[in-house]
Parts: sequence; C-alpha cells; structure tokens
Amino acid sequence: MPGADTAMPSDYASLIAQGGWRIAVVVPAYRVERHIAGVLRAIPSWVRHIIVVDDASPDGTYAEAQHVAASDPRIYIQRHTRNQGVGGAMVTGLQKALDLGAHIVVKVDGDGQMCMEDLPRLLAPLIAGRADYAKGNRFRDFKALRQMPIVRRMGNMALSFLAKAATGYWTCFDPTNGYVAIRSEVLAQIPLDKIHRSYFFEISMLAQLYLLGAVVKDVPMPARYGAEVSSLSIRRVLMEFPPRLLAAFVRRILLRHFVYDFNMVSLYLLIGLPMCLAGALFGGYEWWQYAHMGIRAPTGTVMIPTLLVILGFQLLLSAAGFDLQAVPSEPLCAGALPSPQDFTSEGPGS
Repeated sequence: MPGADTAMPSDYASLIAQGGWRIAVVVPAYRVERHIAGVLRAIPSWVRHIIVVDDASPDGTYAEAQHVAASDPRIYIQRHTRNQGVGGAMVTGLQKALDLGAHIVVKVDGDGQMCMEDLPRLLAPLIAGRADYAKGNRFRDFKALRQMPIVRRMGNMALSFLAKAATGYWTCFDPTNGYVAIRSEVLAQIPLDKIHRSYFFEISMLAQLYLLGAVVKDVPMPARYGAEVSSLSIRRVLMEFPPRLLAAFVRRILLRHFVYDFNMVSLYLLIGLPMCLAGALFGGYEWWQYAHMGIRAPTGTVMIPTLLVILGFQLLLSAAGFDLQAVPSEPLCAGALPSPQDFTSEGPGS
C-alpha cells in the first residue's frame, strides 16, 4: 500500500496527519536502484507530495521510481539529462515543491539511510513556528553513534567546527547531515541559483540561511548505516571543502558585518586584523635582519611587534565572542502553521 505509516510516535504522527499541512519530500536519486523503491514506499501517507529527482543515474533508478509511482499518485519524477550533483538535484526538487504549494519541504536521500520514524520530530519545530529550518544531528545519541565508522566520525567533528565558523551557526553540529526540512516561506527567500550543486549543498544552505537571519534547529537522531555505499569520499572532502568553507566564511563576515550592518565585530576586525598582520610582518622582518647581521635585536624592537600581535589577537578574540552571540534566535516564520490542532506544546524536536 503506498505511503504505509511506519511505527513512529503515534501522537505526533497522527497530529501531523490530521493537521492538513502540505508536506513535500524531495528525494535526490543517483545510483540507488536497490534502495529507491523501499525509500518511496516507507514515506508516510500524510506526506502530500513526493518529488523524485533522478540525477542522470546510469542504472535502473528511474525505472524503479516509475514502477512505484504507478501505484502512488503523490510521486512526481523529474529527470536530469546530465548529472548535476546532489545540490543540483535538490534545487530542481525544491523549486517543484514551491510550485506545488508545499508548507514544508523535506530532503530524504534515496539510499535508505534516513529513517521515516524520525520525520515527525524533524517537522515538529517547523510546524510549531520555533524554527525556520530543522536538520538531523547524529552526535546526540552516543549509543547509536558507535555505528558510525571512526574515520567518518572524526571527520564530521572537524568539519562541524569549520562549518560553524563558515556559516555562523555556532550552536549547530553535524553540518553534512542531509536529513533536513525547511518552511516554504523561508525557502522562497533563498536565491536557489547560489546554492552549491555538489555535496557542499547542506553547508551552502546554512550559509544562505544565516544571511537571511533564519533560525536553524538541530534534531537529535541516531546514526544509521546499512549496506549502502556513500558517494562522498574523504579525498573529495579534503580537496573541495576547505577552500569553499574559507570562501563562505569570508563572504559571511563581509556581508553580515560590513554590508548589512556595522557593529563591534566590524570595529574589532578593522583594528585587530591590521595590528596582527603589522606585528607579524614587522617582527619577522626585524628578526631576519638582526639574525642576518648576527647581533641581538634591541628590547624595543622585540616588544613593539609582540604587543601589536597580542593586542590584535585580543581584539580578534573579542570579535569572535560577539560573532558567537549573533546566531539568529527569532524565527522568520510568522508563528505556527494554521491548524485546528495545537502543536505548540513542547515535544519531539523542541
């Protein structure tokens, strides 16, 4: 039966089912011939639209999705003529969801890693108006975290810190978790043409959301790994992510603290960064000069660059402290989605 309800918490699952909200699920699909049918059949019946985007998959992914769609009228299948990456597939699916008038759009990967039992908890803060964007966090469940390969676990921890700095969401973790949901009002404000087309998609979304001032909420959920093979290689992460994270960080600082606003972070950066650079350059030059002459540098020559570096570094630390406090806290969404049901009480996802 299409859209069979899974064994999720009955109170919240039934509440969502009765609420009448238009929930759309976007499934980017590439080389998931063995998993796509099971993923589509597991999506709950209260999901209004299912948008499958076949990203020019060379296997039988498209045929499998068509087979399921024949008995489930909720499924729309979009097909790319050339591979665009998971971000490109998501942009296509997100635009289709907006065209269908969805209230909330959810990303569910086609490889079966995402459990539909977690879906109500992911939607809860969005429906209640407590957040504009919700994402999974696999690092809150330490027991289930043991299932995650150690290399991936350590890489995610390092990547999470760098992503915090790049996006400005210092309270969020597990940035590459693809189980995400967004309110359509906020999605409509995102320039989709600026969203990255590759596996940098999730971090690119967070970077755009920060510039809008959207509230992002982490939703704890267990790590889930089966027989599927991830297409995201460690080599690709090491080669592609650092320069993109640096570019996102610089862009965020310039736009947030110098174009959209001018605040204490701006002032501290304008003073502290030149002081650090001047101290380091002047000190390095003097050290080289006196070392070349074979004599000891005068005390004053040593103290001046040292003080410049210390004072400049203190100002940069102060700027970082103010930046930590600038995480958006007021949702852009105008309250809870209208429904006769009261979903504003604390519960899953709160």
